[in-house]
Amino acid sequence: CPILLAPKNSSVAMPPPADIVKVAIEWPGAFPKLMEIDQKKPLSSIIKEVCDGWSLANHDQFALQHADSSNFYITEKNRNEIKNGAILRLTTSPAQNAQQLHERIQSSSMDAKLEALKDLANYSRDVTFAQEFINLDGISLLTQMVESGTERYQKLQKIMKPCFGDMLSFTLTAFVELMDHGIVSWDTFSVAFIKKIASYVNKFASDISILQRSLAILESMVLNSHDLYQKVAQEITIGQLIPHLQGTDQEIQTYTIAVINALFLKAPDDKRQEMANILAQKQLRSIILTHVIRAQRAINNEMAHQLYVLQVLTFNLLEDRMMTKMDPQDQAQRDIIFELRRIAFDAESEPNNSSGSIEKRKSMYTRDYKKLGFINHVNPAMDFTQTPPGMLALDNMLYFAKHHQDAYIRIVLENSSREDKHECPFGRSSIELTKMLCEILKVGELPSETCNDFHPMFFTHDRSFEEFFCICIQLLNKTWKEMRATSEDFNKARKTVMQVVKEQIMRALTTKPSSLDQFKSKLQNLSYTEILKIRQSERMNQEDFQSRPILELKEKIQPEILELIKQQRLNRLVEGTCFRKLNSRRRQDKFWYCRLSPNHKVLHYGDLEESPQGEVPHDSLQDKLPVADIKAVVTGKDCPHMKEKGALKQNKEVLELAFSILYDSSGQLNFIAPDKHEYCVWTDGLNALLGKDMLSDLTRNDLDTLLSMEIKLRLLDLENIQIPDAPPPIPKEPSNYDFVYDCN
Repeated sequence: CPILLAPKNSSVAMPPPADIVKVAIEWPGAFPKLMEIDQKKPLSSIIKEVCDGWSLANHDQFALQHADSSNFYITEKNRNEIKNGAILRLTTSPAQNAQQLHERIQSSSMDAKLEALKDLANYSRDVTFAQEFINLDGISLLTQMVESGTERYQKLQKIMKPCFGDMLSFTLTAFVELMDHGIVSWDTFSVAFIKKIASYVNKFASDISILQRSLAILESMVLNSHDLYQKVAQEITIGQLIPHLQGTDQEIQTYTIAVINALFLKAPDDKRQEMANILAQKQLRSIILTHVIRAQRAINNEMAHQLYVLQVLTFNLLEDRMMTKMDPQDQAQRDIIFELRRIAFDAESEPNNSSGSIEKRKSMYTRDYKKLGFINHVNPAMDFTQTPPGMLALDNMLYFAKHHQDAYIRIVLENSSREDKHECPFGRSSIELTKMLCEILKVGELPSETCNDFHPMFFTHDRSFEEFFCICIQLLNKTWKEMRATSEDFNKARKTVMQVVKEQIMRALTTKPSSLDQFKSKLQNLSYTEILKIRQSERMNQEDFQSRPILELKEKIQPEILELIKQQRLNRLVEGTCFRKLNSRRRQDKFWYCRLSPNHKVLHYGDLEESPQGEVPHDSLQDKLPVADIKAVVTGKDCPHMKEKGALKQNKEVLELAFSILYDSSGQLNFIAPDKHEYCVWTDGLNALLGKDMLSDLTRNDLDTLLSMEIKLRLLDLENIQIPDAPPPIPKEPSNYDFVYDCN
């Protein structure tokens, strides 16, 4: 690695102008040159100057590239990223390099072809090279090689299998990298190419690299083209994908679930339920539970995301029933209500069909429907005309009545026999609970691109939502009794009881129970009494003293607390954070890291190959941004990367996590925080660096908590002493001062 030497008279030299960058430039077989690059000069002039220094002709056939692991070409567009002390390399121009590789990958020599494909896979990560290679119709050449199955070499596959596998792997890698730049439309590919890629999913199950890239290509095809979705759906079956979930390679399992999710997401509404039935027949849930969730290894972030997406898509199948109103004239739907009544009260003898008996039967039905807790005792079907939850509430009630019959009968009879007005109406409660559970699980919403919040317990049962309801309706009945709520003013009681029940459910869910039984056990420990204790404890911790002396003390120490919060935010920025790179074409584990220098003068950032374990050193982050150059920090829809078109950009959760740093005239550094906490930390920290107020929810909460703690600490000596609202009066002056002792 070349060493940059300062000139002898550098001790008195002035700092170089902002447009001058000092670099080292390498050329194979020659000693590296130390050079000052003037960023105002055209790049072609700089390349000519470098070529002249080594007596190289045809400077237009050369280019500069970074000498690090990226090997990315330097262009007029990205030249501002060159930093002082950077090591560059003089190399062939991207156009010439693309032409040479285009010819080399068609070589008749197996070794030469393999080496060329390896180089192509590496260079294709650079968008500048990719554009030149695509201009030579390189994508078509790669697809032809795949479609033909490289027939010449397949004959040699038995005797040269490792070579053939590597060749195909590099071909697919280059294809994936080239397509990832979004230059070429996915709609241009033939059925023959899709068939070949689909065949690799079965044929090369033992070759991890080929299988992984094939699955990635299938996922991208489905997500980016409706026509390709239909073709892929015809070529690949769930049965072909299932075996890859039963292996031990988590990356292959992740890509497999990603393909299933993509097929699920893009399926027409009328086909989605059909696909869900196939997944159930193939026991997908059970296989994921056994080989992924309960496997003896940690679940990485990408796998957690794919499981979350599958969970959301599965629950979204309930949206149709949730938004379907009951038709009071539909006899089949009315029969469900009759069945609920029959199971609860088991009327063995039916009245005769005489006119008197009909009236008697109507009277009996009305009485029973009242006991079941419906609003409309004459025609309970009217209770299910509101959406959400629509018919989904009735489905849940019937499932509970049939599969947990003893608990159902106990709840109905227990409440229908009470005479103290504290009965919990089963029908109305079930409707409200179903609506609330749909809100908690966000039924009908598209999955977030950044969320990893899956719940293992929902993968333990084929009817997990219905079982979830059955546990929660019993909880609601128990909490209703504990709160001694009355049905007289159901709307008021519903609001207070439902708030407690929602808090119980949310607190239990945050513990991530591994099974429905464990979830039930968690709820048993969260009785209404326990919730009151938790609320009281939290209220005491956030107690807001309102007397004037306390408010004055608060005002006095608030700047000190804000400074403490500011220092904590800046310390977190110094530690740095790993951010995920996202795009709408293909989700990958691509990361970049950003951290503030210890002197708070510079932001260091750079790409990473994988998610880091701990902090990333400053010297390994290749890019810098002086804090003094930052013009503004924008969030949400104001961010440049959120104004672009694309499905990802429309996601509400992504918008809430997005922020950008604007610098120079058009420079920008775009972020999507891993979670809300990191978003608050970074926006607070950046605002603090710019001398602006920290306005996040996290700052407000921290300020309240720290102020409360500090005030309590300062008032410890005044425990049990009443603090007056006004200061005590000053006593009158004494009549004489004889009591004063004169020390002289």
